[in-house]
Amino acid sequence: MTGVAIVGASGYASRELIRILLNHPGAKVTVATSRQDEGTRVDALHPSLATRLDLTCEAFNADRLAERARVAFLGLPHTASMAAVPALCERGVRVIDLSADYRLTDPIVYADWYGHQHTDVAGLKTAVYGLPELYRERIPSANLIANPGCYTSTSILALAPLVAENLIERTGVIVDAKSGVSGAGRAPKPNLHFPEANENFSAYNVGKHRHTPEIDQVLTDVGKSTGGPVEVIFTPHLVPMDRGILATIYATPRGPVAEHDLLDLYRTFYARSPFVRVVTGLPATKDSTNTNFFDVTLRIVRGKIVVLACLDNLIKGAAGVAVQNFNLMFGHPETTALL
Repeated sequence: MTGVAIVGASGYASRELIRILLNHPGAKVTVATSRQDEGTRVDALHPSLATRLDLTCEAFNADRLAERARVAFLGLPHTASMAAVPALCERGVRVIDLSADYRLTDPIVYADWYGHQHTDVAGLKTAVYGLPELYRERIPSANLIANPGCYTSTSILALAPLVAENLIERTGVIVDAKSGVSGAGRAPKPNLHFPEANENFSAYNVGKHRHTPEIDQVLTDVGKSTGGPVEVIFTPHLVPMDRGILATIYATPRGPVAEHDLLDLYRTFYARSPFVRVVTGLPATKDSTNTNFFDVTLRIVRGKIVVLACLDNLIKGAAGVAVQNFNLMFGHPETTALL
């Protein structure tokens, strides 16, 4: 049984993590930390966990944590993880970080997009991007996993087969994505207040969303043997629902393509990926809500490839893929506790 710490236990993704891990035969949640809710029981923060977990949130202390846990899931705000990760790794605790602090490999790019100098460049060099469908072979031996973001997982998985086979132009790819309100986190913000978000549909951070360089970076890596850098035009939208992401992606093919051939390509590309479902109908958010599945299909429309993809932003976009990474790191079947 592997002792697990949840660092930053108050958020939505952390709640989902705990819920999943409580059903995991090889994991036991032994530590929960929260800076703002120290001394509060976890089931008081998350009433849905009542009677299921007898833990009280404590202050983060790397020494005490290392005595009780072999792995730590970090649900911390951006810039906070880079302060905790070195201390944990030095004590032999393996880390799965759900923030964006270790996703970008270039500290200059990180500083440009996050407005903060990266203080753990050594960690950046060793971190493995935690998208099992693409980096499954590197994850088992990793001590630091950069868990991908929800928009990024949707966009990258939707485009990876096309980029890997060099079937599309690598610039001018349009990612038009919509997310439920939980994607913005639990901290209250004016635009997430019910009267503002309900019955409203709006774009935000147009041209400057921080997931843009992450999508570019990973897709460029996927296609490095067949072409140059990938650059997407990423536009996120907020929709008045609790959870879920739908992305509609437009790409220009480099030559003649047929829908059935491309769908076959996706099935082959993801043949070893138990949570990718290549569907023939149009996916909808309710199809993947409360699951770790990623649903994808495509159409050819007026010479363009239109890819449509869905996932649950809190599970496949955060906690679920984190547990996939845990399973690979500790020798469990990848689907353990997720089906």
